[in-house]
Amino acid sequence: MTGRLSTRRGRRVRQPWARHDRWLGYAFVLPTLVLFALFSVYPFARTIELSVTDWDGLSATWEWVGFANYLNAFSDEVWWLSLWHGVLFSAVALTLMQFTGLLLALAVNSKIRGASVYQMIFYIPPILSGIVVAIIWKWIYDPMSGVLNAGISAATGRTFIFPWLGDSNTALWAVSLASVWQGVGYPFLLFLAGLQGIPEEIYEAARVDGASSWRQLTRITLPLMLPVIGTVSVLTFLGGMQIFNIVLAMTNGGPGYATEVPVLTIYRNAFGKTPNFGYASALSMIFGFLLLLISLVSLRLTRRRY
Repeated sequence: MTGRLSTRRGRRVRQPWARHDRWLGYAFVLPTLVLFALFSVYPFARTIELSVTDWDGLSATWEWVGFANYLNAFSDEVWWLSLWHGVLFSAVALTLMQFTGLLLALAVNSKIRGASVYQMIFYIPPILSGIVVAIIWKWIYDPMSGVLNAGISAATGRTFIFPWLGDSNTALWAVSLASVWQGVGYPFLLFLAGLQGIPEEIYEAARVDGASSWRQLTRITLPLMLPVIGTVSVLTFLGGMQIFNIVLAMTNGGPGYATEVPVLTIYRNAFGKTPNFGYASALSMIFGFLLLLISLVSLRLTRRRY
């Protein structure tokens, strides 16, 4: 008998080593469960606990305030403004980043010469630190010696000086452009992988039937890429909502609150001049719930559509 279960007089009898195999499986899973509980479950439970307290992060004691932190969040104008800016960042990422990434993927997938070199070049910005990207783009936007103003001055023939990051009307869009430049490599790689997964035989049959390149794109490529586009859209939107380091390094939420974003607001409440870990924890819970809700709705719509 080689199986775990054998038949003895019409009854199923479990082999003696079956129980050992089960405990051996638990032993292999145990380290992962311990790490998950230590770095995920415990911090989450701790955040819930802190969200109903008034604690500055340093005192040995704290005051229990119930749901006061959550109620205060609904009347916090800075918090609502930061959420709106997060939505704007996500909208810019969904349009520019997705469109640019798809165009680059289509170009590289068309078997152009040096495709592997282009893949490496397009993926360099995402692997750069957000601080490095912020320094590069702050130099580009510099009012006096920046490349952008210098280029406009050369094109118009007159001196052009404009504080792109110092004007509340342009700061948000300037930071958004820097974020798109850094992050476009992610959708590019995902779109390229999706394009390379489409069987070549489908295109060969279309060409035999006389389908033009545009017709192949609209009738074959894009419909088959819709599941990938849906997944990348969800990831891009969530990434745009969670933007933080590049905003912190470029504008620190300014001028005023023109570029304030949710994670920066949470960070400022936790580690600012008057830290309040309880309120920051409550904002984290609210923000996490919103992201979870967006993810569930997006996945539900994606499953229904595809």
